[in-house]
Amino acid sequence: MPRISRRTVLKGAGAAGTAASIAAPAVAQSSPTLKWRLATSWPKSLDTLFGGAERFADYVADATDNKFRIECFPAGAIQGVPGLQVTEAVSAGTVELCHTAPYYMAGTDPTFALACAVPFGLNGRMQSAWWREGGGEELINAFYEKHNIFGLLAGNTMAQMGGWYRREIATADDLKGLRMRIGGFAGSVMSKLGVIPQQLAGGEILPAFEKGTIDAAEWVGPYDDEKLGLHKAAKYYYYPGWWEGGAMLHIQVNRAKWSDLPRTYQAILGAAATEAGEFIVGRYDSQNPQALKRLVAAGTQLRPFSEATMDVCFRAAHELYAEISGKNEDFKKIWDAVRAFRLDQYLWLQLADSTYDNYMIVQQRKHTL
Repeated sequence: MPRISRRTVLKGAGAAGTAASIAAPAVAQSSPTLKWRLATSWPKSLDTLFGGAERFADYVADATDNKFRIECFPAGAIQGVPGLQVTEAVSAGTVELCHTAPYYMAGTDPTFALACAVPFGLNGRMQSAWWREGGGEELINAFYEKHNIFGLLAGNTMAQMGGWYRREIATADDLKGLRMRIGGFAGSVMSKLGVIPQQLAGGEILPAFEKGTIDAAEWVGPYDDEKLGLHKAAKYYYYPGWWEGGAMLHIQVNRAKWSDLPRTYQAILGAAATEAGEFIVGRYDSQNPQALKRLVAAGTQLRPFSEATMDVCFRAAHELYAEISGKNEDFKKIWDAVRAFRLDQYLWLQLADSTYDNYMIVQQRKHTL
């Protein structure tokens, strides 16, 4: 039987008279013309993060024949909506949606960090599995509902670097007194180690270094850090970023606006978020190695955090989790779920990916690849 197109149905309905009065409005209602504003936490220069938001918007426009258009704004471009406060703007209905790292809201409620990244948490691959198959999406959106937002997973930075320092960090004691730009929940852990954390938007980091108001800073990894010029301010580049083994990025939609969307548009937004996420991960994986080579060639000194230093940080992080869990039911419920998932994931990865990757890394060092 030949396929009947939507256009043919509508044409036939017009000839039928009565049928047209029913069919045409139904189609119109299912594909309304909308124009939304999307606030981001990123400067436009970061073509992976801001580019991910643009990829999301382009996908929605293409999938709806431009009936649903979303305009993306860099951090601070919308008056009264700073880059680190885009979630509040969505919650209040100032803008319809945003693209952000949810842990920027950890000061309001540390539970937000579990929607993004916490020290010694899940890596990026595990986060995707937890979100899609481990109950994470349901847990986080139940929490988000209290803040009048709905979340879509829309990217991951994957494992990050441990930041830029003007002096070497040989032991955990060397962290004491450092004024450090560090995002989200990790700043609370760093405080336990004597660090003075400061949460700054990406475009504010280099000026803060130049003014002498910070001594160290972390952002994401080589590709973004090079674009922000952080290597110009500090030469020691540490790894790994134990506070962000993977950082989930979200499209957050005003809850009422989300509920009002036709289900077709909701599905398109979900697919667009997945497309944006694939773009972001792919771009970072392809560009970080090249950027790292350029940074090292320009004089950057790579340094690993010692295992002893990371042990101190690990204990401090889990002490903080216990403290917060004792007084925040939302945090405890989600953190317990993450911990259980983390335990099983590392049971599996130590046999599969980790063993394989470690062998291949040895071959890379032997120059046999």
